[in-house]
Amino acid sequence: MYILYNYCIMNFKKQIFAMARQDLKTLVFPEAGLSDTIVFAVKTIVNKKLAKVILIGDPSAFFSKYSNLESENLKIINPSSSPLCAEVERFLLSRRGDKGITPDVAAQLAQDHYYFSAALVALSYADGIVCGSEGGASKTLRPALEIIKGKESGTLLSSGMIFVGKTRTFKRPVLLADPALVQNPSASQLVDIAKCSVDLWKTIFLEEPKVAFLSYSTNQSANGESVDKMRAAAQMFAMACPEVISGGEMQLDCALSPRAQAKKLPGCRLRGDANILIVPDINAGNILAKSLGVVAGLSTVGAIGLGFAKPISILGTIATADEIVMTAAITAILAQVD
Repeated sequence: MYILYNYCIMNFKKQIFAMARQDLKTLVFPEAGLSDTIVFAVKTIVNKKLAKVILIGDPSAFFSKYSNLESENLKIINPSSSPLCAEVERFLLSRRGDKGITPDVAAQLAQDHYYFSAALVALSYADGIVCGSEGGASKTLRPALEIIKGKESGTLLSSGMIFVGKTRTFKRPVLLADPALVQNPSASQLVDIAKCSVDLWKTIFLEEPKVAFLSYSTNQSANGESVDKMRAAAQMFAMACPEVISGGEMQLDCALSPRAQAKKLPGCRLRGDANILIVPDINAGNILAKSLGVVAGLSTVGAIGLGFAKPISILGTIATADEIVMTAAITAILAQVD
C-alpha cells in the first residue's frame, strides 16, 4: 500500500500508529516533569497503545498534578530513589571512565534525567528516547552522543526531520536532513546523511525515496564552495546508490516544483517531486526547518537521530502534543527495526 502524495495528516497518523502498535516498544521521556504538553502527549501515546512509556521524575509530584496516569504501560522512575540508580552509576563509570569520569561524577550524572534516560536505553530498560523541547538540543544530545553513540565505530551521527501537512501548493511529506547535528558536512558526509535518510524514509513510507541535494545553484547556474560540495555529493550519491532517484545540485523550487524543474533542469531523473531534501549545512537546514514549520505551518516530526545505536528523537522547543505523539510513534517504529 502506497502513501499518496495528496493525503492528509490524519492518514499519516493512522499509518504510523498502526505500525507502532505492531510491536509495542518502551520510550523514555526525561522532561515530562517540566512540561504539561509532554504529559498530555504521553497520555495519548499510552491510551492509543503506541508505546510503553517511562517518565523520569518524582511519582508523587506527577500524581498530585495530573490525573489518569495509572496504566500498565506507564511507569514513573525517580533516579534519586530507584534501585536502578546504582546500576546506572556503574554503567556510566564503565562507559566514560576512560574520559576521566570519577565515581563521584558518575553518581552525579546518574541523577541527571538525560544521562539516566540514555543509560536506561543503553542498558535495554527502554528502547528509545524522546526529549529536547525543554532542555534544548545541545543539553539533550550530549548524553546520547556519549552513551548511546553510533551503530558502529566511526558512524556519522546526523538527524532528519519529517514535515507533514498541506499548504496551497504543497501536499506531500518531506524529509529534511541534516537540520540539527552536523554543522558543515563534507561531500562524503552528505552522502552518508542521504543514505541514512533513504533508510529512514523506507522504514516509514512505502513511497519511493527521491533525493534532492539543495543549493543556491541549479545545474552550475552559480559558482562557489558550497555549490561545488553539493554537486560533488550529488554525483557521489548517484554512483553509490544508482537505484535511488536523485539529483543536484539544485534550488529548492526545482526540487519541489515540476514547473521549475522542467524549466531549469530538464532531463533530471527527479521531476520536481523530491521527498528527501539534503541541505549543505546546519544553517540552511535549521532555517528551512523553521520555515516549513513556523511559516508554512507544516507539522514537524523529530528531529530523528540518524546513525545512532538506539532511536533518539529531539523535539523542537514549540513542539505541540500532536507532534510529540507522532514523533514518539516514529521513534517506536525505529525501535522495532533495531
